[in-house]
Amino acid sequence: MPPARFASIVALIAFSCMPPPKPPPPSAAAGVLLEDVTWQEAAKLLGPDTVVVIPIGAASKEHGPHLKLANDFTMAEYLKRRVVGAAKVVVAPTVPYHYYPAFVEYPGSTTLRLETARDLMVDIVKSLAHYGPRRFYALNTGVSTLRALKPAAEVLAQEGILLRFTNLLELLGPIEKELKEQKRGTHADEIETSMMLYIAPETVDMSKAVRDEGEDRPGGLTRDPNGRGVYSPTGTWGDPTLARREKGERVVEGLVLGLLRDIEATRTAALP
Repeated sequence: MPPARFASIVALIAFSCMPPPKPPPPSAAAGVLLEDVTWQEAAKLLGPDTVVVIPIGAASKEHGPHLKLANDFTMAEYLKRRVVGAAKVVVAPTVPYHYYPAFVEYPGSTTLRLETARDLMVDIVKSLAHYGPRRFYALNTGVSTLRALKPAAEVLAQEGILLRFTNLLELLGPIEKELKEQKRGTHADEIETSMMLYIAPETVDMSKAVRDEGEDRPGGLTRDPNGRGVYSPTGTWGDPTLARREKGERVVEGLVLGLLRDIEATRTAALP
């Protein structure tokens, strides 16, 4: 064998035996996920100046034929990781159950009673406040949840604990107004489906997305054409066929900025 060829083979074998290059270390997150630390580490993290973020996202709530029951949980998990990467906060585990009475006609959907949802948040916050924190922010991915979060905040304020929370309608209203083409709707619709195409496209089946823009009526969604509320045989309210990833990117990035502003306002707000 020619010496040059022999040398090439030896070099190739040596190269193949080399350990693979180590990936660059991930950039350090600004915040901490509480679920990832020990209690001794938590003792150092939970102090009077700590802002604790508590995500809320339904793990079992209908979102039409094209989105999973865990849609809101998936969204909350994504948003909490965006927040922990950018804000100096401690993020508690995501709350998978809350107050969602508008969807109970659709199998798999779950809801707590209003009083239970209120007390759930009060108990979580008071448990963590026991270790020092006095400022809390509920990263809220629902709308009906506001009805339980408001009285929870009032109960906690009596003990000098601040609880603020996301109001999606206020944060996303201006962005949605610019983007949406659908006539009406707010659930599993053009906007929410666009968000999921950006956040977790593997969870969206656009082949099953259908336009379902029933007339706006008081009450939740109903499968009964003569029932109280918005008649929706699909569980969708809006037109998800208009969803696009590009729309979702604008909405989600705007939402993340809004969440970070809310959190910083919570950090500097006066305690009750």
